[in-house]
Formats: sequence, structure tokens, C-alpha cells
Amino acid sequence: MIIRPENEKDYDEVENLVRNSFWNIYRPGAYEHYIVHNLRNHESFIAGLAYVIELDDEIIGHINYSVGFIDYGDEKVDAVVLGPITIHKNYQNQSFGSKLIKYTLDLAQKDNIPFVFVIGDENYYHRFNFKSASQYNLYLEGTDHDDECSFFMIKIFDETKLKSKMGIFHNPDVFNVNQSDVDEFDKQFEFKEKLILDSQL
Repeated sequence: MIIRPENEKDYDEVENLVRNSFWNIYRPGAYEHYIVHNLRNHESFIAGLAYVIELDDEIIGHINYSVGFIDYGDEKVDAVVLGPITIHKNYQNQSFGSKLIKYTLDLAQKDNIPFVFVIGDENYYHRFNFKSASQYNLYLEGTDHDDECSFFMIKIFDETKLKSKMGIFHNPDVFNVNQSDVDEFDKQFEFKEKLILDSQL
């Protein structure tokens, strides 16, 4: 197993990996691969934290980080967010995702990134010492500020960089996708049937 930076030669393989891994999981089809594709040329992209896991010359995992912002009302502050992260379906629940997250979080800390947000399963991300962001009066755009919103979490490296007032985190605008654009992008990939499943969001 090798954890290494993503390079341009990996792009097609990574996008196929992301598409296949997310297909019909959270919604009919997927758009995470489209986000990954667009993110690389977006101002929010942190190229130095785009990494892959390679096993037997096959990319089985991939992770991205990018810069959104916290709106405190009277000021806006840059804030890093983890994701998308992908592990090949055949290699999930085998600690590959944990290794990729831990490796890149260590890099983020060395790069003096004060904290990292993530949107995901709290039972999974708690193992990396992510905590509910609402404990620090930070909330995800579009969510109820009266609820804990346990799926929106933060890992803090330098608590002095946090402010005591309430802030609203906004993802980079590259995460806002138009379904017709995704459908057009999908034409270059192998056909996969979109399904509506009870397990989807």
C-alpha cells in the first residue's frame, strides 16, 4: 500500500473510482465525481492535500480538501473542509479510509491549518477527534442553529484561531452542482443505471 499525492495521470482513474463508489448511495446516480473534476481547477482547491491510496498499482482511495469560509456577520474567515473522500467498494471497512484521513490530517496540521471541518457520519469521524461544530457555536449553512447538527464536525489544531461568536460555515461554491451539468459530464463515462433506493437520503 502506498499513500501518495494525486497527479494529473490519476485524474480519469480517480473520477471513475469516485463515481462508482458513490453511485446510487445517497441519491439516484452520483455527482461527487463531478465535484472532484471541477475542484482541481477551482480557487478553493488545496492541491497539497489531494492524495490517493495505491494498492497493487490500482488506486483504491482518494481524498480532497478545499477552502470554504465562516461568516461571522461582521467578517468572513477562510476555513478548510475535508472531502470528498472515497474508498473502493471492495476495500471498505479495512482501515484504508482511516489511514488516508490520518495521513492527510497530519499534513494539514504541519501546514499550520488551524482546524478542519467535515460533513459525515459522527460515529466514524469521532475516532479522528472530530467534534460537533455546534459546541464551538459554528453551524453549517442551511441548518437549524437550535439543533446540534451532529453530522457537521470540526477537528481543531489551534483553538486560539476560533472566535467566541456564532459563525456560519459555507462550502466552496464548487460543491453546488446543476444536475443537467452532471448528466452532460456523465456521458463520457460507462453507462450506469440510476436507481431510487430506500437507503438513500
